[in-house]
Amino acid sequence: MALLNIEKLSVHFGDEGVPFRAVDRISYQVEQGQVVGIVGESGSGKSVSSLAIMGLIDYPGKVMADKLEFNQRDLTQISEKERRQLVGAEVAMIFQDPMTSLNPCYTVGFQIMEAIKVHQGGNRKTRRQRAIDLLTLVGIPDPGSRLDVYPHQLSGGMSQRVMIAMAIACRPKLLIADEPTTALDVTIQAQIIELLLELQQRENMALILITHDLALVAEAAHHIIVMYAGQVVESGKATDIFSAPRHPYTQALLRALPEFATDKSRLESLPGVVPGKYDRPNGCLLNPRCPYANDRCRREEPELRSIPGRQVKCHTPLDDAGRPTL
Repeated sequence: MALLNIEKLSVHFGDEGVPFRAVDRISYQVEQGQVVGIVGESGSGKSVSSLAIMGLIDYPGKVMADKLEFNQRDLTQISEKERRQLVGAEVAMIFQDPMTSLNPCYTVGFQIMEAIKVHQGGNRKTRRQRAIDLLTLVGIPDPGSRLDVYPHQLSGGMSQRVMIAMAIACRPKLLIADEPTTALDVTIQAQIIELLLELQQRENMALILITHDLALVAEAAHHIIVMYAGQVVESGKATDIFSAPRHPYTQALLRALPEFATDKSRLESLPGVVPGKYDRPNGCLLNPRCPYANDRCRREEPELRSIPGRQVKCHTPLDDAGRPTL
């Protein structure tokens, strides 16, 4: 039984005319202890879909789903009280920018201990010791004194470690990391990803790793979901997707990585941008940018269909040589 089960999740914004479909009928599952990478460029709907899981979509946003279940509980039907008990305890999230996610008016220790107090209770001494243990676990030196500093006194890497400590304080079953290495330098990025994977294995958590960087999830994720313009365009095992992408968008993302430019030629880039509300094309949403687009692609929207070892949303999925099939 999947820990997280999503079927045809949509998030629409706007209450007049035609709403903007930021997330458009996506479906996927996450198993206990599994690492799932969700990739795609900015505007693909990755972060919005995670906010929908957390119940953080405000008006005029509207969340719709055939199924949105966590641990066999329907997240669309639970009360606000039940959601507050769930979020932070069983499902936790690390947000994009640690420098703005922490409250600048309170010390680091207060914010960690408050999370523990809300979900686990205990006296102040117990909560403080738990906070020290958490900071030690995430690799912050001199954790006792760090409890009394304010967020502006920490570096970006240290702030992100504090956010991770808060997220795992109650040992959640599912941790969502939304661009956890944003604004961090390359060496710190590697440390943060290594820390997340170490904690995931230690606690046997399910981890959803959201990023625009395919290289970041290349070795970390068991399963990869590729999103474009609010839709899932390809999903499958990480090893399969990296060895033989079936969707032109996935292929383009991979060809833009230096790691895949074995002949040292100029890196390829996909022209154009992700369509917004007012410039969405007919048919396949990628067709204005796709080098393989044909008349059918411009007329008909493809279905997300199953092929061996994969799901792909394309009329002519690519073969092992990277050419479109007929």
